Amino acid sequence: MILSIVRTGFMNLRRDRGALTLSFIVPIAFFSIFAGIFGSRNGGTDPIRIAVVDEDHTELSTRLVEALQTEPGLKAETGPAATKGAPPRFYDSRSAEAAVRSGDFPVAVIIPKGFGDSPIQFGTSGKQTKLEILNDSSDPIAAQVVYGLIQKSAMTSLPDAMASEGTKYLDRISGGLTKEQRTRVDQSMRELRAYSESRRDEAAAGKGAEPASPEEGMTGLISAEVRDVVGENKKSPLVAFYAAGIGVMFLLFSASAAGGAILDESESGTLDRILSSRVTMNTLLLGKLLYSALLGFTQLTVMFLWGALVFKVELFRHLGGFILMASVTALASAGLGLALASACKTRAQLGALTTLVVLVMSALGGSMVPRFIMPELLQKIGLVTFNAWALDGFTKIFWREEPVTQVWPQVLVLIGAATLFFAIARRLARRWEVA
Repeated sequence: MILSIVRTGFMNLRRDRGALTLSFIVPIAFFSIFAGIFGSRNGGTDPIRIAVVDEDHTELSTRLVEALQTEPGLKAETGPAATKGAPPRFYDSRSAEAAVRSGDFPVAVIIPKGFGDSPIQFGTSGKQTKLEILNDSSDPIAAQVVYGLIQKSAMTSLPDAMASEGTKYLDRISGGLTKEQRTRVDQSMRELRAYSESRRDEAAAGKGAEPASPEEGMTGLISAEVRDVVGENKKSPLVAFYAAGIGVMFLLFSASAAGGAILDESESGTLDRILSSRVTMNTLLLGKLLYSALLGFTQLTVMFLWGALVFKVELFRHLGGFILMASVTALASAGLGLALASACKTRAQLGALTTLVVLVMSALGGSMVPRFIMPELLQKIGLVTFNAWALDGFTKIFWREEPVTQVWPQVLVLIGAATLFFAIARRLARRWEVA
């Protein structure tokens, strides 16, 4: 008897394609996505893109810049990509800060004038020129990682400067070195400088010289001041981002449920009676699209109002941008809901397909995991989903506080997605039309 019940359960599962899909395909899809995000790093992280500004233009600052550019953990850029036939351009402090504010880089490193005179300091006395790290605080770990890699790069590219400053410190605290000791130190400095130059030549020749690992207790020899240039005055920095991410994900579920009403009408025979009247399929689908879009806009509005009242989201400061982004996001969600409903024959099929599509889109698009921590390949794949474009638009409005005119790429993509989904729904809905 027990075996018969088990067999009956498996037979029902085989007949229910929706349940079969949810049981096997969704877990595999989610596993693949999150394994791609977190499991492909081999214990490390993807290189962090940074802008580097050299205001000092000395030998030591040049060597540090070159070390940052060859550091595997960084993707250091000193200027925008050069166009064909145009001279190369370099970042300055203003353009680097603007690049961080616009989201082109999470971090910018500025080597100020005078760095070469005192790059490293031992002890508490003396004067040291500090680097400036410009940070986008939406990525809370990037600045810390970059600072650690600066220390590593300094130790591998400026060993002679470290030894020279250490000798000066020793000379200062010991009361002075003898002539013979000074001669030996100078000879060691020349050998260390020659060794450092040979390593640079090997790295430039592509021989892959491995930099020495910094010893414990040697961190902080190069000081830096970290300044948040984005989000520095926000009380709840990422609440708006998560409100948009969660809002878009549940917007997709509700839009699919609203679009599925046409399946109920088809099963009950109501749809045939509606189409037998003066209502055309175009009119019916447009009406359902508008209803679903208005419902989605209302849902987003309620969520952001709650965020403004409870979590201090600055909704009313960016009301125009919110209305624009919420409108086009709700429209795209409504279009997708209609397309999914038109592709299914029953509510059960719609539920299974919606769960698969929405969860995968939300994972890739950044609703579940911020896209900046994903590998670069997954970030590009995520742009196929309109979740990513919607979140980028909300981030521009609420986080970077850019004017409404700067979200036109996101708006155009979402309107295009809504148009495409509606066209697909219209094509698939032809099976319901009566002659």
